[in-house]
This record gives sequence, C-alpha cells and structure tokens, in this order.
Amino acid sequence: MTEIRAIIADDEALLRQFLRARLSEVWPELIISGEAQNGEQALDLIERHHPHIAFLDIRMPGLTGMEVADKIAGACRVVFVTAYDAYAVEAFDKEAVDYLLKPVSNERLQKTVIRLKEGLETGAAVPVETLRRLMIRISDEGGSRRLRYVRIHEGDGVRLVPVDEVIYFKAQDKYTLVITQDGESLIRKSIRELAGELDPERFWQIHRGTIVNVGSIDRVSRSLTGKGVIRLKGCSDTLTVSNRHMHLFRQM
Repeated sequence: MTEIRAIIADDEALLRQFLRARLSEVWPELIISGEAQNGEQALDLIERHHPHIAFLDIRMPGLTGMEVADKIAGACRVVFVTAYDAYAVEAFDKEAVDYLLKPVSNERLQKTVIRLKEGLETGAAVPVETLRRLMIRISDEGGSRRLRYVRIHEGDGVRLVPVDEVIYFKAQDKYTLVITQDGESLIRKSIRELAGELDPERFWQIHRGTIVNVGSIDRVSRSLTGKGVIRLKGCSDTLTVSNRHMHLFRQM
C-alpha cells in the first residue's frame, strides 16, 4: 500500500488544524483527504473518499463520533479524539483500538501511528466487534467520563484550560464565567451542562449558579445572616453557599 488516506472530524477548526499539524510531523506521508466540522460531514467524507483512517471527535454537532463509527461499520480504522478522561483510555489501549485525549501529544500520537501502520501493513481486519463493544461500554458508563478541559474562545482561536486550574465556575445568563489564577473567561456552556460533566468528587455545586473546585477551598464559615461563605486559596473572591448545599460541609 503506497498511499494512506485519512479524514479529520472536529467541530473546532483550530483543533483540526492542530491535529493535522501533529500528524504531518509524525506521519508526513499520510494524506488528509478532508476535514469535517460535524458528524454528517464526516460521514459524507468517508463515503466519498473511502479513507483508511478516520480521526473522529466524540462530541460533535449532529452525529457524534461514536455514531459515525457505528454507521460506517468498519469501513475504515477509527481513532477517537476527545477532551474527556475515562477508564476507556486504558480499555482502548488494551484492546488495540485507539483513543486520543486532547490536546494530543506527539509522543502519544506516534504510538497511534505505529499501531495504525502495523494494522494496515499486515492487513489485519478492522476490529469492528471490539470497537462496537467498547462503544457500548462507554455509552453505558457515560457517567464515568469527566471533562478534563474547557474551551476558551479567544478572538478567532481556542485555548484549552485544564479543569484542575479552574478555581470556580459562575453562571452568566446562558454562559458561564471560568475563574482561574490568570483571570476570568466566558464559555458557551451553562452551569447545568458543566455540572453533569465535571467530576463530582472534585467539583461541588454550592449554589444554583456556582460550582467550586474543592481543592481551591480554603475555609468555610457562617456570615452574620447565617449563610455559608467560602474563602478561596489564591483568590480574594468569596462564594456564598446556599442552604440547599450546606450539607456538603457538615462533615468537614
């Protein structure tokens, strides 16, 4: 086989460019046949170009990466690319199906390339059943997938901020303020959505509009009016705990 083709699907243009650039470094002979910004476009590219490999973001508008993989039914090798941490990373590693976490490092991508080349050179069948089994497992245990990065839009670019660096999240109409040591940024996601994606062991919702990183809490006290007040490490802001959520601190 002299020519290997791939497509890249991600709803963030800069992340597609980032992956294309990394691939050009670790696999310069690879031909990127096209890029898609949603699941439907990815499916169309695969049907038109018959690539050997599809790099699919898991969360895309319309069809998700997993839904696209299910529809193509082994037509090409699939590498999932996602911002979500999961036990599935180990599972995919063990069962020889690839799964990359953003931002993708050259070292990790190099391992993926070696695995893909070995499969293509030996002509080993695309592991459809393994892929499908793992997709079902991920869907069944979706609660174990946790957000690792938030996407901060800056001008025409996107910055990935690890959630570990976030001090707290605060609702701002339909958006959310992300407060870190470097300042605050606005993201296009509601507090309600974030609450379902963050690790509840590390991020506590202390008010209808506030989620705090537990590791950033310095101390909790009562105000003169009896409300819970959180003081933070490395941040002069104070946060109010609603009565509904004070139970989180009763055992501290």
